[in-house]
Amino acid sequence: MWWERSFRSERGFNLFDLPWLWSRDPCAADHSGCHANAIGLGFGGGSSPRYNRGGDLRVKVRLNLQEVANGVEKKIKVNKYVACSHCGGSGASDPNAVSTCSTCHGSGHVTRVQQTILGAMQTQSVCPSCNGDGKTITKKCPHCNGEGIIRQEEVISINIPAGVGEGMQLSVSGKGNAARRGGMSGDLLVLIEEEEHPELIRDENDLVYNLLLPVTTAILGGTVEVPTVDGRVKVKIDAGTQPGKVLRLRGKGLPNINRYGHGDLLVHVGVYIPEQLTKEEQKLVEKLNDSPNVMPDSSTSKSFFQNFKRMFE
Repeated sequence: MWWERSFRSERGFNLFDLPWLWSRDPCAADHSGCHANAIGLGFGGGSSPRYNRGGDLRVKVRLNLQEVANGVEKKIKVNKYVACSHCGGSGASDPNAVSTCSTCHGSGHVTRVQQTILGAMQTQSVCPSCNGDGKTITKKCPHCNGEGIIRQEEVISINIPAGVGEGMQLSVSGKGNAARRGGMSGDLLVLIEEEEHPELIRDENDLVYNLLLPVTTAILGGTVEVPTVDGRVKVKIDAGTQPGKVLRLRGKGLPNINRYGHGDLLVHVGVYIPEQLTKEEQKLVEKLNDSPNVMPDSSTSKSFFQNFKRMFE
């Protein structure tokens, strides 16, 4: 299908940044977060206190074809880690219950010098006393047990742009899990799922509708109604319309998420041949059989063969 050719689930768009960017999670998906420059190795260099980052959350959102065509705001309820409202996410019972780590003196790392056959080798590692925070809590918040985060349900509004497709992943910055003891919250990753339309089939930005005409309408012509995303529209059928003909309704498809413009609605025409006739109906058809216009001439047969041949090229 089109999304296997165009969009993959690993593509991500950030809803809060334009242009939308790929979403990548540099840290583990749990709520413990991650740290940067936590370990150094060598004869010099430095390190900084670690920063926490909350884990990303992943949710699935189902959209119908009209929501895909026009865009939609969805409100979803998620159970996630949020900053503790009692301590403000610090993990301490009060502001005076936080002090600089006496082991690393606020650097978040400790340095060790080891003698080797090559000389003195200096290594840096995360401070075991403060776990890289650079600070210690003398009295923990009783509500979050010093973690700075608690589990809580939250309703998040997501603005989904028009033109998204099955398997596409959108990223909402900062709406994931909160980081323990302050830091940067993770992202909310939204995986798009499309509901099948009862009449229309999606092909990239085009929509396809299979129209089955009565044989009389195909011969005499007329007007029929076909479905679109915005409702039904009338389409004129020319007299002598052949099965396999494609009618193109320009701009009646889906918007392109990457650029301006819309796809088209392609109406594939089929002709219904009745399987059973009454005796009176059969006599009417037999009368037509004697008409010279009913039998195809050589040019019509050649054109039909060429169109059939192109189907396999």
